[in-house]
Amino acid sequence: MIRTTDVARRDLLGFGAATMLSTLLPSAWVSAAAPLRPTPAQTEGPFYPVVPPAEHDNDLVRVSGRAVEAVGTILHLEGRVVDRWGRPIPEALVEIWQCDAHGIYRHPRAPLQEMADPGFQGYGRTLVDRQGGYRFRTIRPVPYPGRTPHIHVAVLVPRRMRFVTQMYVAGEPLNERDFLYRALRDPADRAAVTVPLLPADAIEPGALRARFDLVLDL
Repeated sequence: MIRTTDVARRDLLGFGAATMLSTLLPSAWVSAAAPLRPTPAQTEGPFYPVVPPAEHDNDLVRVSGRAVEAVGTILHLEGRVVDRWGRPIPEALVEIWQCDAHGIYRHPRAPLQEMADPGFQGYGRTLVDRQGGYRFRTIRPVPYPGRTPHIHVAVLVPRRMRFVTQMYVAGEPLNERDFLYRALRDPADRAAVTVPLLPADAIEPGALRARFDLVLDL
């Protein structure tokens, strides 16, 4: 799991006033005045884990029993899961999975398994808090043949729905050549799943941070 000290530093320094308000204020105060645009769905892809790894917490960079952390640039990813009116969905479970810094997924059908980074978990999940917030410590996504950098994201709302999408990196030149990114023809849909990666030295030296909010059409 992410260390308590890391979370404390994040809470003190924050990702900005909007993040702090969404975390601290009652949900009724931060509900949208008008319906929000739902996050567009995308394919799960072929590399969703057949069986979740033994360790599947929200820190994908540190695997128990290994002294060395995953190769790659650390990314602190956080966001909220809300409905179209901005109300948190506190029972939601958020999952992410992605390739390692070598472009290899932890999956039996993925090629080059012998070259996979043993220090990278590859998959993680976490329950949102009372305000719908979630956070992960992972690595900056990298490209591999045929795909621009991305992170797969799924949200499970018990007894109601399972939603899947992908998060893309703002400014990546490969975005416009990625077939799934180009399938999002509406600029607003692209904007909803494309996020900037910002310096996060205050959280962890040399790390990046990103915010990816998920709006579900419940």
